[in-house]
Amino acid sequence: MSTLRICTYNIHKGFSQFNRRLSIHDLRERLRLLGADVVFLQEVQGMHLRHAQQHANWPGVPQHEFLARDMWHQTAYGGNAIYDHGHHGNAILSRHPILSQANQDVSDHRFESRGLLHCEIQVAGVASPVHCVCVHLGLTAGSRRRQMAALVRRLDELAPNGAPVIIAGDFNDWRNHADDCLTDQLGVTEAFVSIRGRPARSFPSTLPVLRLDRIYVRGFAVDKVEVHYGQPWSRISDHAALTAQLRPQ
Repeated sequence: MSTLRICTYNIHKGFSQFNRRLSIHDLRERLRLLGADVVFLQEVQGMHLRHAQQHANWPGVPQHEFLARDMWHQTAYGGNAIYDHGHHGNAILSRHPILSQANQDVSDHRFESRGLLHCEIQVAGVASPVHCVCVHLGLTAGSRRRQMAALVRRLDELAPNGAPVIIAGDFNDWRNHADDCLTDQLGVTEAFVSIRGRPARSFPSTLPVLRLDRIYVRGFAVDKVEVHYGQPWSRISDHAALTAQLRPQ
């Protein structure tokens, strides 16, 4: 393997902006066109009994399984928000073998359920397993600081000595405080910062203004990055999709 293509995408539970239309079928087709080897997804609906009754074309399997079918043969899912009629959380889809998976609850208060979905993935051409963490951080600065501290502690323990790392997801970090925390303490590099000097504008997907989403890497060089926004992406989710092409160092 000479390159590894990464995608991160907050899919808004399979609905377009303001929940105007069910977009999960369009999402699957567009996602496949990106050609990503590993996909980090946030706001993935694992089950929703009411939507299943209201929409005739609601997938009969969890959204991450529906999206991965015939394309990504390895999947992991961590349900963070659990309610009477269903649950949603983060997911990782991979063309490479997932060796282990764990979902750590980092909810900061009872009004926001958040988790860190951590997988070890065996990538051809990379000597040791790649630690991949899909994140969706809280809406307040205090919550994000505590959640990033939990992320640092986890990787310090489980991925020491410069082990390869990819952290991707919705950081809700419009003030770019994540760089100060993660780059200094984990030695990671943000993909868009390495190429363009600043994190990507990713929200709203119609014409992105806020820099909410990130791809952090360690043990990889970043060759190319791209923001996927505007039509048809703005009809799929309120976030833009981000992709990065990586090369093992």
